[in-house]
Amino acid sequence: MLHRLLLRSAAGSCCEYRKAYSYQQIFSLVNVKLKWAKDKVLDAVVAGEKDLKATCFLLSTIAAASNHCLPIYRLTRSRGQVDLPHDLKLSTFMRRYPNIFNESYVLDSGGTRVPCFGLTLEALNIHQEELNVLQQNEFDILDRLCKLLMLTRDRILPLQTVDQLKWDMGLPYDYHDSLILHHTELFSFVRLPDDRVGLKLLSWIDRLAISKLQQNAASQQREEDVRNNCLAFPIGFPRGFGLKRKCMEWLKEWQMLPYTSPYLDASHLDPRTDVSEKRIVGVFHELLHLTIQKKTERKNVSNLRKPLSLPQKFTKVFERHPGIFYISMKCDTQTVILREAYDRQQLLEKHPLVDLRERLSAMMKEGLLDRSRGVRKKTTSTALEDKQSELINGGEVTRNGFSSEEDLYHNLLSEYESDDLMHHPS
Repeated sequence: MLHRLLLRSAAGSCCEYRKAYSYQQIFSLVNVKLKWAKDKVLDAVVAGEKDLKATCFLLSTIAAASNHCLPIYRLTRSRGQVDLPHDLKLSTFMRRYPNIFNESYVLDSGGTRVPCFGLTLEALNIHQEELNVLQQNEFDILDRLCKLLMLTRDRILPLQTVDQLKWDMGLPYDYHDSLILHHTELFSFVRLPDDRVGLKLLSWIDRLAISKLQQNAASQQREEDVRNNCLAFPIGFPRGFGLKRKCMEWLKEWQMLPYTSPYLDASHLDPRTDVSEKRIVGVFHELLHLTIQKKTERKNVSNLRKPLSLPQKFTKVFERHPGIFYISMKCDTQTVILREAYDRQQLLEKHPLVDLRERLSAMMKEGLLDRSRGVRKKTTSTALEDKQSELINGGEVTRNGFSSEEDLYHNLLSEYESDDLMHHPS
């Protein structure tokens, strides 16, 4: 269980800290390393959503078809957006969840029977509920998308970068058409210097230029700290986490450094200082708060260095501040989680879309269990099947070869020695 604390001095204002530390933290980056420690509770959050993103994408794709059914060769065209193992066939994946995907057959131009997948009534109902939730929360979605673009220097992000974050931010899977084109007073598609398409926020919105940390300052921060703009981040460690006294002292002093809002120009800050690092932490603290589950894969932010005006190796802040962020190694990826957002495995603030995702995740587990028992769960609506048929006819050694998760963690971190070297997804 996470024990929560807000690191700050027992007495005195934010400016009353040791001169040695204050000088070093303002004028240099203190060389402190905190050991990564496995957090089984937050790991379970990530592991519990295995295959959920892929299932949601396929569900939305099929539901968008006129007859709510698509042949496998049509679905395979979008495989790159599903992010499944290369050796796993899409049809094999969908057959794992017979209570979500209905399988039938259609003849191709050569007369060969081709698998065709539709949706069960339960899956269609969840999709319809999702559409309703998206419609009811459209202003919230727009605000969060605007704030994401306001974090950038020119209020512009490559469209593929937004695409990488759309699942975490709860954007409609077809947001290009269903959201952006319906709000041309806010957004515009632009051509970037590298010839990619970008999404631009047309004008600055003052009411949105306040961070989550600033919003919570009145209830979570001392009045004197707020007045001096020395806001501290909520900190939490898993039970049994060992923090050396030297690290504790550094962290207390670091918390009392000036806070720079992620919505302000920070070009005057020296990137080699702890003050600048606190600003970077603030950027990602805000970015994760813009996501509906307060987490995202590390690869999703690795191409944000230039748009967010960040220094080289900026994602190192995730490792230097394990009390604010947790990096989970589950599901063969690195997922960055905002610790303060969770009470064990439960989100403290739950977006309506999260409830729907949890229901779908429960359905997936039920479908796997039924399949393992040899029970192929059938749809509750025979009429639905008939309609679709009619329309169709007309900890041991890991897999990576490492002896422990900690060894795997340090190996994976080497991929991020330079965030600027990450390739753009095709």
